[in-house]
Amino acid sequence: MLSTAAEAEPSGRQLSDEALVEELLASISSARSFQEFRRSQRKECFNLLRWLQLLLPLIEEICEAAPPLTHNAYRCLSLLGRAFQAARRLLRCCHDGSKIFLALESEAVLGRFRAVYEKINLALDEMPYSEIGISDEVKEQVELVNAQLKRSKKRTDTQDMELSMDFMVILQNKEDGNADRAILERIAKKLQLQSLADLRAETMAIKRLINERNGQHAESTKQIIELVNKFKGIAGIDEKNILGEVSIPKYLEKCPSLMIPNDFLCPISLEIMTDPVIIASGRTYERRTIQRWLDAGQRTCPKTQQPLAHLSLAPNFALKNLILQWCEKNQVDIQMGQPEPVVEQEVRKEDIPSLVKDLSSIHLDLQRKSAKKIRTLSKENPENRAMIIENGGLPALIGLLSYPDKKIQENTVTSLLNLSIDETNKVLIAKGGAIPLIIEVLRNGSVEGQENSAAALFSLFMIDENKAAIGTLGGIAPLVDLLKNGTIRGKKDAATAIFNLILNHPNKFRAIEAGIVTILLKILDDTKLGMVDEALSIFLLLASHPSCRSEVGTMSFVEILVQIIKEGTPKNKECALSVLLELGLNNNSLMVHALGFGLHQHLLDISKTGTSRAQRKANSLIQLSQKCS
Repeated sequence: MLSTAAEAEPSGRQLSDEALVEELLASISSARSFQEFRRSQRKECFNLLRWLQLLLPLIEEICEAAPPLTHNAYRCLSLLGRAFQAARRLLRCCHDGSKIFLALESEAVLGRFRAVYEKINLALDEMPYSEIGISDEVKEQVELVNAQLKRSKKRTDTQDMELSMDFMVILQNKEDGNADRAILERIAKKLQLQSLADLRAETMAIKRLINERNGQHAESTKQIIELVNKFKGIAGIDEKNILGEVSIPKYLEKCPSLMIPNDFLCPISLEIMTDPVIIASGRTYERRTIQRWLDAGQRTCPKTQQPLAHLSLAPNFALKNLILQWCEKNQVDIQMGQPEPVVEQEVRKEDIPSLVKDLSSIHLDLQRKSAKKIRTLSKENPENRAMIIENGGLPALIGLLSYPDKKIQENTVTSLLNLSIDETNKVLIAKGGAIPLIIEVLRNGSVEGQENSAAALFSLFMIDENKAAIGTLGGIAPLVDLLKNGTIRGKKDAATAIFNLILNHPNKFRAIEAGIVTILLKILDDTKLGMVDEALSIFLLLASHPSCRSEVGTMSFVEILVQIIKEGTPKNKECALSVLLELGLNNNSLMVHALGFGLHQHLLDISKTGTSRAQRKANSLIQLSQKCS
């Protein structure tokens, strides 16, 4: 029988045999209670849960047989208990942790999974099955799990390179680029951070993360806060303070304990409404905040998620009067807003059919003016974009792309870029035959026309089938040319577009044929340009393909990587280490060459002081260097 008295246990045992086994069962039961996980770790979480489920019969048989545990058996089960607790904490993190943190730190989180597998292996490798009365069937099952976990530790899962590059572009661009909104929308969609409820849950998760970090990892925390604020911005949510120190509105400074009726607070901003309006769902919001929500393309009620039958805003005079009376009674001084005029917007919308018609006018000046106005109208207003499409604006715009007038080309391609913000329009633009014409503007258009063509192509190939089409139709070479000869903005747009295009393997060869390697090397040499990370990210994708690796993996390039590892920024070093590891794993002579330039000491330094990802890459390179030597 299992011992039940803690004081009867041999020295060093903190729990009785029975309590230890019950704790193991409770840990598995607790871990199994998590059924939903963040997208970036979902596969790994379900694998871990499956392995825990397969280990359950081992613990159940021990509980049933209740043998007295030898020192060795107790030690192994204690190790297993610590592994189960680590697994439960990790599953909990992936269940309700910050989606942004888990995506940004996906490699570090994968390292935590491997650490759990290592702990389970350590416990199972020395498990004395004969001493604890385990059946042959359960023993075989446990040994199979142990073998699977060991294989899993060696597995190198492919990182979501597209998501990583998207994060890099957004976090590095201090000024809004042409493609930034499209990138943000893509990340938000991937991470499921589009609805008010999702963003509020993410805000709470980030607050917990900040408390857990207790002031550490300040730079990473800053990036996470910056990203969630950007997501709130494109969703039209005015709620920037996520640090838990909720700012007190001016009207409450004199009386912070004042209880405000919930009906007086806007569900989005959580502040007293000064201009309450009713939307189609019957809910009331502050005009300014709900208008921002609608302008961001949302077509549901933020609170109920009910689809909106129309987008009209009706003033809620009754509630406004109640708020005024309450403010007077409680001596609260607020400035009540006036309904915002919508006449100008309505007139502009009504102009769209005639503007679309003028795009096909025989008068060049009229066409030029119409294209410019369509460009403005299509910029960030989903209703305007829908009206342009409904009135036949798309074929008219595509027809203008081939006009010799560069100003018309510029305004037209930018209008198509704006229209492509909406997912359905991406397909329509491609099917309408716009891609080869946009590529032609990319080759021969004005400077701004070329830049916006690159951004338009970037937006269009968010639809997977368009990636191959853009490459097949000759889009790679002019993008490589823009990367070489464009303005700084043009080069950055081109780099972002090329990176995403060469996720499609045939496009890697097209980029090589267009001479991208020489251009990327020049970018690495021009530190003032500030595009070292973008260049190295493209090099990493090229190096990951066996047929392209020979073009990239030269001794001279390895020397450049070593120089960046020695002297670059922390992010530069991280990217350079990733490229060197990819090359070294497939060609040991390149690793030996790198070590001849004093790399080893720098690897040791980075393994202690680098970014978390750089530390992991440095440690992998240290292990590789030991094999090579």
